[in-house]
Amino acid sequence: MSEIFDTIILGGGPAGLSSGIYCARGGLKTAVLDISAIGGTPVNYLEIENYPGFSSIEGWELSEKLEEHMDKFGVEKFPNIEIKNVDLLSDIKKIETLDGKVFEAKTIIIATGAKPQTLNVKGEFENIGRGVSYCAVCDGAFYRDKKVVVVGGGNAAVEEAMYLTRFASKVYVVHRRDQLRADKIIQERAFKNEKLEFIWDTVVDEIVAIDNHVTSVKLKNVKTNEITDFETDGVFVYIGFSPNCQHFNGQIEQDANGFIVTDINMRTSVFGVWAIGDIRVTPLRQVITAVADGAIAGVAVAKYLEEIKVPQEAVS
Repeated sequence: MSEIFDTIILGGGPAGLSSGIYCARGGLKTAVLDISAIGGTPVNYLEIENYPGFSSIEGWELSEKLEEHMDKFGVEKFPNIEIKNVDLLSDIKKIETLDGKVFEAKTIIIATGAKPQTLNVKGEFENIGRGVSYCAVCDGAFYRDKKVVVVGGGNAAVEEAMYLTRFASKVYVVHRRDQLRADKIIQERAFKNEKLEFIWDTVVDEIVAIDNHVTSVKLKNVKTNEITDFETDGVFVYIGFSPNCQHFNGQIEQDANGFIVTDINMRTSVFGVWAIGDIRVTPLRQVITAVADGAIAGVAVAKYLEEIKVPQEAVS
């Protein structure tokens, strides 16, 4: 019979680390499982300039500080776990790994995050952080007085393009169609912005870098197939996000895009399960909102376990 945790947190990014701190402070026997190293996506950020208390901090350093803080409370960590199956519906929740291990808990906090949808073109992945970004709020200030390209035509793309005009000298929105998908009121604001220009019926075919920094993109007109070189200092991709929820589909309420639906206390539709950070339906996906979600969930789980009697042992 395996050890039963009070709560298992699936995901070791900022949301998961924050919830680990609050769960452990609440006296709960807590474990954090992650499919990779503990730290989450911010480990890949060169700099974070919008986390309160730090005018600038490297992503790996902030993640390390969060992990060290959690370690003070004795949270057990299981990095590089390959998950085979997750049972959210039983009274005792179970996580099975590909190597045959079984983790059990009275509650689960889902913090597996979301990943930006990518262009999947040459030069994209090798230049992330070197001119390719998926977050204008995170990286916009690095492009002051420079020329940047935003890829996409929905609300996020247009709003982030307008945000980038605070810094960049010119922002070009590249969209595969001849009209935007963004809400009309957002479009109206964008068309009035003199620093914005739109390139229609066009996709990015390749991202070109010299000396480890983006210098241009190859743009392809979808109607004529003509390819042109277009100079730019940066490429911001906004064609959507995909939640990392493959192990939860069919067990829990999700929106049309697969993100998990929660209430204000981060509770999901499943008894004893919470969801935090980028995996849930939220108006903003940032480190600060992720750690706030984690704090709320950690307190809520502790209160739940005080008030609700749950089985003390797994059924053999």
